[in-house]
Amino acid sequence: QARLVESGGGLVQAGGSLRLSCAASGRTFSAYAMAWFRQAPGKEREFVAGMRWSGGITYYADSVKGRFTISRDNAERTVYLQMNSLKPEDTAVYYCAQGSSSSSDPRNGPFGSWGQGTQVSVSS
Repeated sequence: QARLVESGGGLVQAGGSLRLSCAASGRTFSAYAMAWFRQAPGKEREFVAGMRWSGGITYYADSVKGRFTISRDNAERTVYLQMNSLKPEDTAVYYCAQGSSSSSDPRNGPFGSWGQGTQVSVSS
């Protein structure tokens, strides 16, 4: 399994931007789907954005479409989540995940590796 380490979270005012990074090690990076999920206090973890391992195909939750952009740099073994026009309801712990096989769907897995999470807080 891969080791995933997220970074880039923080506190930002509504309307601001943040870029999250997820660095992967220990496993071939380019052959697996990558995704971002988030979990707000008292709520279940939810899918935010995902990218297939080939073809650059991306998926987004309706709540972030047009505001968030997922990208990956296979050479750097890193996946990014650019978050613009942030809203207070975007406040959550954000996790990155890697598919467990090359056929994993970035929207619902299965996922073999998860990061430890990074806190994003958006003030109104």
